Amino acid sequence: MKLHEYQAKELFKKFGIPVPEGRVVRSGDEALKAGRELKGPPWVVKAQVHAGGRGKGGGVRVVQALEEVKKAASDILETPLVTKQTGPEGRKVHQVLVEEGLQIDREFYLAVVIDRAQARPVMIFSQAGGMEIEEVAARTPELVLKQFIDPNTGWMPFQARTLAYSVDPLPAPETLKELMALMGKLYKAFLALDCSLAEINPLVITRDGGAMAVDAKINIDDNALARQKELRSLDDPNEKDPLDAKAEAHHLNYIRLNGNIGAMVNGAGLAMATMDVIKLAGAEPANFLDVGGGASEEMVTRGLEIILEDKNVKAILINIFGGILRCDVLARGVLAAAEKTAIKVPLIVRLEGTNVEEGRRILQESKLEFMVAKDMAEAASMVTEQVKRSA
Repeated sequence: MKLHEYQAKELFKKFGIPVPEGRVVRSGDEALKAGRELKGPPWVVKAQVHAGGRGKGGGVRVVQALEEVKKAASDILETPLVTKQTGPEGRKVHQVLVEEGLQIDREFYLAVVIDRAQARPVMIFSQAGGMEIEEVAARTPELVLKQFIDPNTGWMPFQARTLAYSVDPLPAPETLKELMALMGKLYKAFLALDCSLAEINPLVITRDGGAMAVDAKINIDDNALARQKELRSLDDPNEKDPLDAKAEAHHLNYIRLNGNIGAMVNGAGLAMATMDVIKLAGAEPANFLDVGGGASEEMVTRGLEIILEDKNVKAILINIFGGILRCDVLARGVLAAAEKTAIKVPLIVRLEGTNVEEGRRILQESKLEFMVAKDMAEAASMVTEQVKRSA
């Protein structure tokens, strides 16, 4: 679960991590009022969306006059924000963060993430703050420093010194102490909040020698939300694709993509293989949908309904290996969805496994028009044919 910058900063403050004073607003008039309450000029106006690269897309603006605060906020709220992560259609901004400007001396990058290869958290630090860390790693990998954290001992003082004393030139001693203390606080927040990512970019040293988190990003591990009930309320439904949100409500593993072939599969591995089949056929998958091994008839029905709501879908491939999810249950779910929603696109079905003959019989005796593939290769050729017809 992703949090907005302003939400992450509120959490940072609870762990003693300094952040600029700011106000969240939803209109130009509210932004003007916020600007009057905050130190300035300058002021910084930031779009609050779950997407990186806001600055390059015009979603972060530094202004010098109160009227410019109002205009910047109004422009950001009225115009979809387009970044590399939003796609060309952009993302509507529902709120902006107005903050006091700072006199910045230096910028750094600091984050804690889970390194899956090492099976432990890692603190990442770089002097190239304010830039996308992927670009820094690609162009100047020597500037990206890491300290792996033993879960049994936690973050150690010597690790903080190793990272802090890599800075060239070295900051003043008091600033170094602040920097090292902030590293420890970030790791403490990472653990307490069950984060998969806690990032500050940039972490700045101000001209008076203080360390401060100018930006903040927190991702919460969804698997930990059962014990992070207070954090669950921070989830912003405006940031979710409507079909993704609907699938989540029905406990379906669904991710909307930009393709034209809908897919319903049971099992994540089979789902990935099915997406590969669709791409090899010359098409693009419209979604990832894993109904799971223990899916019920209702879940299958809901899954198919969600696929059909995507207007980009030109054909649907149902690829089920009947183990825990029996083929006859899948067939009844498909028929139930067909009764509720008119299926006006070609439907390709590949069934194999438990009760496969019963599943095929249910489909064959229905009024539903569909194509049956005996294996993955035939399913691929059927998808190819549908792509050619829709071209």
